Amino acid sequence: MFHKLDAVVKRFEVITERLADPTIYERQKEFQEMSKERSHLEEIVVSYKEYKKIKEELAQAKDMIINETDEDLRSMAKEEIPGHEAAIEALEQKLKLLLLPKDPLDAKNCMVEIRAAAGGDEASIFVADVFRMYQNYFKTLGFGYDIVSVSRGDQGLKEIILNVTGDRVYSRMKYESGVHRVQRVPKTEAQGRVHTSTITVAVLPEADEVEFELDMNEVRIDVYRSGGSGGQSVNTTDSAVRVTHIPTGTVVAIQDEKSQHKNKDKALRILTTRIYDKMVQEAAATESAKRKGMVGTGDRSERIRTYNYPQGRVTDHRIGLTLYNLENIIEGDVAPLTNALIAHNQAILLKGDE
Repeated sequence: MFHKLDAVVKRFEVITERLADPTIYERQKEFQEMSKERSHLEEIVVSYKEYKKIKEELAQAKDMIINETDEDLRSMAKEEIPGHEAAIEALEQKLKLLLLPKDPLDAKNCMVEIRAAAGGDEASIFVADVFRMYQNYFKTLGFGYDIVSVSRGDQGLKEIILNVTGDRVYSRMKYESGVHRVQRVPKTEAQGRVHTSTITVAVLPEADEVEFELDMNEVRIDVYRSGGSGGQSVNTTDSAVRVTHIPTGTVVAIQDEKSQHKNKDKALRILTTRIYDKMVQEAAATESAKRKGMVGTGDRSERIRTYNYPQGRVTDHRIGLTLYNLENIIEGDVAPLTNALIAHNQAILLKGDE
């Protein structure tokens, strides 16, 4: 571990020196890459310096116990040792975690697609509940979001697509991908029977232009008249847009906006993210075969979580975690679930690094 840490410190010093060169601002791509890498390494370097400082203080305290003749100073040194040893142990664990391989997608913004699956109106109602849960969760994390597309049902939402932005958004949201199951008595149920409904959540990392650019020669764009009720533009202008990625058959249709141009931009944005995500998932499938037990980039058709209202519990099936605080979780307190999933993945990585 210490060989790796020394290498990180050297790399950090090299980057810092390169960033001090005024001419680097003329090479914006290099400047951005260097700044990003330095930011990533800084926490490791700061923690390692703190570790070495406390190690030195511990050595001095032990030396004082042996060589100091003043009993008061020796007594002070003895009192300091447990605190130093505890701090060193905590920093060693922190440094091990900081040195673990990072998911290169973690720093990205993402799109979150929430859709009703089985259960009719009750599934649509739960889509709206989960959307509200994420809205509140985003507030606690300082994330921003905008609604890219929404399809409303008779009750609740059939589908909603969000663009979520902030600091390391994908690192927190990637664990939400999969099938979410709800068990409760629907408002429409007259006899009080518990029903089971499902929705799907897909979390897709956004592609940077330098990483992936959609080839418009492979895209077919069709325009048609918007469907639905209300509004002067509905069924009167060709404002709705459907885009098809010919090689993969991926289709995105948007009719939210009155402007054909805005609908086209939204559709292409979603299409680009989905095609990039497909590439990511193919790479993740290969990687997950190497690291059994990892979660966060698995099969999105998998049932990941159950929200059981009669028992007030939420169960994450991937790690067998059950929490009896459904009311808080559905109001946005998702962190206990996410933190447990992150800790599980870290444990898998630490075991593989031994």
